[in-house]
Amino acid sequence: MTGDQRHREPGPIEDYALLSDLRTAALVGKDGSIDWLCLPRFDAPSCFCRLLGTDRDGHWQIAPTAPVREVRRRYRDNSLVLETDFHTDDGVLRLVDCMRPHEAADHRAQPCLVRTVQGISGEVDVKLRWVVRFAYGESVPWVRRVRETGSATDEFILAIAGPHTAVLRGDVLPQRVEHERAHELVRAVRAGEQLSWTLQWCPDADDLPAPVDPVREVDEAERFWREWTTKICYRGPHAPAVNRSLATLKALTYAPTGGIVAAPTSSLPEAVPGDRNWDYRYCWLRDATLVLLALDDFGCSAEAAAWRDWLVRAVAGDPADLQIMYGVDGARHLVEWEAEWLPGYRGCVPVRFGNAAFRQLQLDVYGEVMDVLHLARERGLPDSAESWALQRGMLRHLEKVWRQPDRGLWEVRGPSRFFTHSRVMVWVAFDRAVRAAEEDGLPGPVQRWREIRDEVRAEVLEQAWNPELRAFTQYYGGRTLDAATLLIPSVGFLPGDDERVVGTVEAVQRELQHHRVLVDRYTTTDDHNEVDGLTGREGSFLACSFWLVDALASIGRRAEAEQLFGELVALANDVGLYAEEYDGETGRFAGNFPQAFSHLALVNSAAVLYGGLTRGQRSRRDGRPR
Repeated sequence: MTGDQRHREPGPIEDYALLSDLRTAALVGKDGSIDWLCLPRFDAPSCFCRLLGTDRDGHWQIAPTAPVREVRRRYRDNSLVLETDFHTDDGVLRLVDCMRPHEAADHRAQPCLVRTVQGISGEVDVKLRWVVRFAYGESVPWVRRVRETGSATDEFILAIAGPHTAVLRGDVLPQRVEHERAHELVRAVRAGEQLSWTLQWCPDADDLPAPVDPVREVDEAERFWREWTTKICYRGPHAPAVNRSLATLKALTYAPTGGIVAAPTSSLPEAVPGDRNWDYRYCWLRDATLVLLALDDFGCSAEAAAWRDWLVRAVAGDPADLQIMYGVDGARHLVEWEAEWLPGYRGCVPVRFGNAAFRQLQLDVYGEVMDVLHLARERGLPDSAESWALQRGMLRHLEKVWRQPDRGLWEVRGPSRFFTHSRVMVWVAFDRAVRAAEEDGLPGPVQRWREIRDEVRAEVLEQAWNPELRAFTQYYGGRTLDAATLLIPSVGFLPGDDERVVGTVEAVQRELQHHRVLVDRYTTTDDHNEVDGLTGREGSFLACSFWLVDALASIGRRAEAEQLFGELVALANDVGLYAEEYDGETGRFAGNFPQAFSHLALVNSAAVLYGGLTRGQRSRRDGRPR
């Protein structure tokens, strides 16, 4: 870590760990550099953006100046307090990073990032390098050193640019503070010695946050996660992976509303090089069922209820305006734009913020919303009159549009089609409406819903099934496969022992499974992709591999499912996190990180294989058509 580092690129995606205060998140690499932090919440502009560029785009590194022989890191127990040990020839230095979580009731809380170095052995020279760049690296702040009371111990560094204000406090601070430069210091740390720094954000430079005690902040963060994880009731195989996945889902929760972002990052590419770069800092409706199940199955019922409540608030309004995703606060307009000044992760451009897919027609979300609210009723979260009225309004609109082609759950930017998964989820929407009337006594035109449900089912069985391939295809009349068809038994459209389900699972294994455990969403090539309208290949979507676990269990191949699950657990990085995708050729993570959908799928597979309150109690959702 010596020499001119001004143009260093970010590390491999799997080298990062997550910090969260339940409002925003930071990514810290094995090199001790925080390369991504948006303030004050997940979808706000960043102050550290090296992840999508170079050092000049903002980062905060604390690491030894001497070459590092080995890096060992871990979260303390099930918390998000991260410890990184740097082993050098001069000794061992420990870096402790955390953000203290604040639940929804604490409306005054502002983000605070705490970093502490501890001398473990020997004497190690440590270097701190602090480069703040607001507005995704575009805005260079005015930086100055401030002394509040005339004492050196009350000094801090203030960075201001428009509405953005950051305050750096610490036991020792850089001496030279100048506009447009990196702020650095080097300090020897002996065994038993400890130095701490805090980064605080505030919306008003005239009302700066009071200093905090770094030791207390770390203790409180650890206490929060220790108390929260006591709610987790899983005791089956691979418990550390399940616990870490549940903690990650909690960390991706925006506490003021209960919404869960798909990932805390934007524009991490699905392949390098490639242009499949999207902003995932929003809440997708299709995650709804898996979120509720993952949380409620293993004891996190309060979070499950908060997610359900966020969902109902977000989709409230004219059913014709239903979107596939919303902001963490329920915002509807997620306009997509490109940051042309950023070079992108490993040169992958464009760098996109916002997500144009929010305007797409994706019919599967109606099924997802109806499904999760049906499951909520089964779990003892009764509908209000307003909630059921909202669902009936959605069904009235779906009756008008369900015969249209759509863009599917993969949000393709190619032509609209009759995607099999979307059609199955239309069936789910009307099936859950029928069951709400029949099982829960809720009012509605059940006979009409039943007729549409049966019509959709007959259509799917006739037009999506390819007898030559002996599989359900990606879309009506096509010959390509789609891993989303693995979900057919889990949503109850057909039972696992149906020969068409078995044939589809086996076809997906033949055509989309590779490198033993990886499953592609669908086939992509480097030159042209007819379905999604994009160029280039992508990595394997990790959730699809977990879907294969579930599908194998459903068709009676449990031993194979358990073997696959164990191998997928081993793909996590050293602190138990997963990205969206995995590149089997390079052995690297790809896509946004950490990815809620990957962790959701892992938790659901654990429930399928090893128990807990499995999906819909399983007895009421056994895969038999109704």
